[in-house]
Order: sequence, then C-alpha cells, then structure tokens
Amino acid sequence: MRTRCVAFLYLLATLGALAFSFAGAQQPPPNDSAPQPIRLRVFLDCGMCDVDFIHTEINFVDYVRDRQYAQVHILVTGQQTGGGGTEYTLHFIGLHELANLADTLTYVAPPSASQDDVRHGLARTIRLSLVRYYAHLGQAGRFDVTYTAPTGTGEGAKGTTRDPWNLWVFTISASGYGSGEQSYNQVSLNGSVGANRTTEMWKTVLSVNGDYSQNRFILSDNSKFNSYSHGYGFNDLIVKSLGKQWSAGERASWTASTFLNQQHAIRFAPAVEYNFFPYSQSTRRILTLQYSPGINFFRYQDTTIFDKISEVRGDQTLTVSLGLKQPWGSVSSSLEGAAYIDDFTKRHLIFFNSLDLHLFKGFSFSSFAGVSFLRDQLYLPRGDLSDQDRLLRLRQLETSYTYFVNLGLSYSFGSIFNNIVNPRFGGSSGGIIIIN
Repeated sequence: MRTRCVAFLYLLATLGALAFSFAGAQQPPPNDSAPQPIRLRVFLDCGMCDVDFIHTEINFVDYVRDRQYAQVHILVTGQQTGGGGTEYTLHFIGLHELANLADTLTYVAPPSASQDDVRHGLARTIRLSLVRYYAHLGQAGRFDVTYTAPTGTGEGAKGTTRDPWNLWVFTISASGYGSGEQSYNQVSLNGSVGANRTTEMWKTVLSVNGDYSQNRFILSDNSKFNSYSHGYGFNDLIVKSLGKQWSAGERASWTASTFLNQQHAIRFAPAVEYNFFPYSQSTRRILTLQYSPGINFFRYQDTTIFDKISEVRGDQTLTVSLGLKQPWGSVSSSLEGAAYIDDFTKRHLIFFNSLDLHLFKGFSFSSFAGVSFLRDQLYLPRGDLSDQDRLLRLRQLETSYTYFVNLGLSYSFGSIFNNIVNPRFGGSSGGIIIIN
C-alpha cells in the first residue's frame, strides 16, 4: 500500500511539472511593438564536425534539424592532403529567399592540428561566411569585422617556405588488443609504417604492415587449445596526373597470410583511370573508370586444391567507382570485375554501395551493402579443414559468394530548432558501462 501511495504522489508531481512547463510555453509574447531581430536558420550537414562546439561558438543563428526548414545549408566535405592533413570544403547553399546565394570556402588542417585546432578553424570559417547571408537579410549592422595583419619578415611571411622533407610525410603506428576470462583469452597486435608524397602532378604512397593474433581456450575436459594467425605486407602506389580527368600509375604488393594459405603473393600492375568529372570536384562528385592489367607470383604454404604449391598468373581488373555528396544525401558505390588472363573461368565480381538519402522533411533512408561472386580462390588448401579451423575462421573457406547488408530508416518530428547544448549526465566513459 505504501508503495502505491509513493507511486501515486510521484505521478501527480510529474503531471504537475508537465502542466507547469506547458503553461509556461504557452505564455503570450510580451506586448512590444518593436520588430523582432531576424535569426538565420541554418542546417549543418557535417558528419566530421564537433557539432556541439559549433552550436556553442556560433550562437547567433538558429540551427534546424532538417534542410527543408533552413535558409542556409552548410555541407562540409573533406579529403586528405599530401602532407597528411585534411582539406575541408564548406559549401554554403542558400535556400528559400536566399536561394540565389552560394559560397564555397576551404579550410586546411595541418597533420599536427589537434581536434581543438580543427574545430576552431571550422567554426571560424563558418562564422565568416554567415555574415554575408545576414547582410542580405538586412542585418549587416549587427556585425563588426576585425583584421589581424601578418607579422614577421622571414621566408614564410613572403609566401615561400623551404621544406627540408621535400613534401614527404612518414607515419609509424602500432596497436595491441587483449581480452579474456577464466576459460578464454585473446591477444592481437598490429603495426605499420607508411610514407607518402603528394604534389599536383605526382602521388606516391608506400606502406609496410603486419598483424598477429592468438586465441587460447580451456575446453570442457580441461584440455587446452591454442590458435594463431599472422600476416604481413608491403604496398606501393605511384600515380601521375595526365590532365583534369586522366591519370596513370602502378600498384605493387608483396603479402603473406596464414588465413589465405599464402607464403607470399607478389603482384605488379600498371593502371589508367578516367574521371568523368574534373578531379577538382572530387569532394562533391566523382565517377571513375579504371583498368589495370597485372602479373602475380604465388607461393603457397600447403598444396592447393589445384595441386599447386606455386604459380605465375596474369590478370586484369576493371573498376567503376561513384561518389556523390549532395544536399539530398550521399552515395558511394563501386563495381569491380577481374579475371585471370589465361583462364577466364577464374574470375570475381564485387559490388559495394553506401547510400544515405534525405527523402523529405524529417525522413531519411540509409543502406550499407556489398556482394561478391567468387570463382578465383586459387589459394584454398587441399584436404579437409579441422572443425577448429572452420569455427575459428583460421583459414578461408571455399565459397562462391559473400554478402553483407545493413538497412535503416529514421523519421524525426516536432520542434525544428536544434540550438541547445546540454552535456549534463553525458559522462566521459565513451558509453562503456561496468557492472560489478
């Protein structure tokens, strides 16, 4: 009985609070004949931005949850620079009464920039461009502009900078992961070394990587079972620009994998690529057709199902890739077909698609899917695999296809405004909940 009384009092208090909040929200505006200031309605379309920070730093606009309600749609895209930084392209798209206004600005974050540097740089760029749209709404008098003149007399101040690295950028990374319980533990290690150099005419990317993983199990009869796998590889890519829409280059690789039964697999392949749009538009749209003939040298750990321990094969690959980032959403698709030159029955066809559509106010559709049709598994070992190899995926299994698919729908409604930032009870544990 006492519990019911407490619950009833809690319900009354909750209803009272809701009624009070609703009554406050319905209060009429003050009787003031002065015109209300115009606030620009903005839709920020940036998956790589710290949205809460931008909402806090640029608080002189109203952020809305759907572009259909906005007067300005800010679409932010990014691509990596040759030095390892990121070039952000900010497209300001006017809507409704500002439909004739459009701007495109860029902000380049150097590789040494922290997350705080990046978000301040993006906020500064957005803030400057929004002034123009306010001016067209007759609100220019609400802004002042300040300017900081450059200082110094060195070569950097004169517009030229000496680069002792000649545009080469090097990256070394290593990571490890471990988990376990009383009857199981897992350890995995990864490492890589990379170097790249990018200019307007040339692109060079070199990398070396390796991985190792180990699993240990205690079975029901207290016996122990250990499994491990490893792989390593070297890859290079060299590309030469041949104009606004053409490029040529080569790829080479040397890899080894216990999973693929490969003691080593060496490939060298020249390639030519045509982009149906100028490469300068690649942050918004790109459609490429690439052809690459190659030669392969295989050395297997175990004899294959084709009674081979080593072989040399020529192949050819044709790839079509599409990437779009538009106000209505984004598309990323590719279709790759490949076959060995001496035997066209050994071939594969791989399709990948990522789609994100904003169909109408508040409603969006997303998909992430891929399918592969395989007829070129030359590396499969002869003989039957053990149950452990099959269950733990220590070796690639024979298959004629693989696929994955993820579909999603979302619909939001209610208030169009999205201005408030409230981090209370947000925590800082990354969403990890530990239960004792």
